[in-house]
Amino acid sequence: MISDLWLVGIGTGNPDHVTTEGMRALREAQRILVPRKGTGKDDLAEIRHQIIKASGSEAEIVHFDYPVRDPALPYQERVARWHDEIAAKWVQALDGATGPVALLVWGDPSLYDSTLRIAERLTPMPKVRVVPGITSLQALTAAHAMPLNTVNGPVQITTGRQLRDFGWPEGAETVVVMLDGEASFQQLDPTGITIWWGAFLGMPEQILDHGPLDDTGPRIIATREKARAQHGWLMDTYLLRKA
Repeated sequence: MISDLWLVGIGTGNPDHVTTEGMRALREAQRILVPRKGTGKDDLAEIRHQIIKASGSEAEIVHFDYPVRDPALPYQERVARWHDEIAAKWVQALDGATGPVALLVWGDPSLYDSTLRIAERLTPMPKVRVVPGITSLQALTAAHAMPLNTVNGPVQITTGRQLRDFGWPEGAETVVVMLDGEASFQQLDPTGITIWWGAFLGMPEQILDHGPLDDTGPRIIATREKARAQHGWLMDTYLLRKA
């Protein structure tokens, strides 16, 4: 097993978002792992290849296929087994490497990403280095030219599942919602809520919308469906704020 695993945050799809530290890590890595996430998502791997090329890296590139989560299992068990399967894929892809191996991580490994948890499953666990990247939260607020928080105001970051199951977080003023494939804002009473939404953030295909939730929500839902049909996949994030 290798001694060094470098997790390089690459932002949300714009090669210009990768830091100079990240580009240097790609140049210095002996091997770079590139995941393939299935039919219709080839452009995600292609973006990674563009970033590797732009870095000037001459590292060996090894692809691996992402396993599919079993929808029949309870959520926590489903995710745990999925992580085990990904770790097994990594072990195969890491075989024979003698120098640092880099893995390009969408966004940043610190925020609603399981790469670090998967790395903990490797035995023996390699020495992990994290190169931070721009998160979808940063890309969203930058795209809308807005601050994340109000003056002295708290921010809660959550998931679509949490919003759908438990509603508006108690005492929250600003809520950022990630990993939401079902537009869970539909479950909220829209009164007094404003939404700032973005899909394909940082990419040429970027789509933005914002406004009062009662007016803007239905438009976002229609836009999401159209974009998913066009591209075969969709990554989006949104921020909600109560007046």
